Amino acid sequence: MLIQVNHLTDYQYSDLVGLGVHKLFLVPQHRPYFRIEHQKIRIEPGPVDSNFRQDLAGNWYQQAWFTGQTENLKINTEWIFRMDAFNPFGFILDKNFEDSAWNEEYPIFNYQEIKGFLLPFLQQLSKKDFREVIIPLKKGSEGLVDFLVNLTQKIYDDFKHKIRHEQNIWPPDLTFERHEGSCRDLALLLIEILRSMGIASRFVSGYAFNPDLEDGHELHAWVEVYLPGSGWVGLDPSLGLFSDHRYIPLAVHSDPFLTMPVQGAYLGSAQSTLHTHVDVKVIRP
Repeated sequence: MLIQVNHLTDYQYSDLVGLGVHKLFLVPQHRPYFRIEHQKIRIEPGPVDSNFRQDLAGNWYQQAWFTGQTENLKINTEWIFRMDAFNPFGFILDKNFEDSAWNEEYPIFNYQEIKGFLLPFLQQLSKKDFREVIIPLKKGSEGLVDFLVNLTQKIYDDFKHKIRHEQNIWPPDLTFERHEGSCRDLALLLIEILRSMGIASRFVSGYAFNPDLEDGHELHAWVEVYLPGSGWVGLDPSLGLFSDHRYIPLAVHSDPFLTMPVQGAYLGSAQSTLHTHVDVKVIRP
């Protein structure tokens, strides 16, 4: 299948500003189930220069720097992807990892010798342990993978997915209390629940080509968990699914705010407004 993605990011400023160095996390990160057939990136005003760099989390991004002043920053990207089918359950979980905690009423899993590497992905934002969710779900699950399926589905069933145009992310405790949130709010809540169990989790931002999403084909947020023997496995609490070939990541990180598509600053006292639009269409089924 071939799909085309057009992505517009448009910042408008209330007065002339000087643009600082910007990092554009608009480069699809490698996955074996898609191949880039065409790419085009247009930045207005044109930067003095730009190059591609890689951050500590392994994300490739475009770095651009500017001179002069402007009242807007507009970034247009165009991609054509060739997509192949991908089975999100096609992995073998390390039984020793599952056995490290599964038999406990409230499991806290142990990564043993690799835990030091995963510490940033285990850091909770609050002390909440989510026992009221975890213990009943565990009792009804046949193993860790089944539990992850049930937990992702429960968030989808019990929490209302809403569209929020604000750029912030709600604290997990607030999302849990309100039982609603945007895709990024629900993703961070799932991360917090998993980290309370000692399961390393990271935030993913990118494109989700899925007509079942309420807000259509556009920027989306989901979660990846690290399962020994399996690698990073994607979970989408907004749809209650494991992520398959319809998910194209732009950035992954332990800190959700470091996956923002455009990261940078401007000089001046002007106010800024952001408009984004993503259009995805099938070129060839």
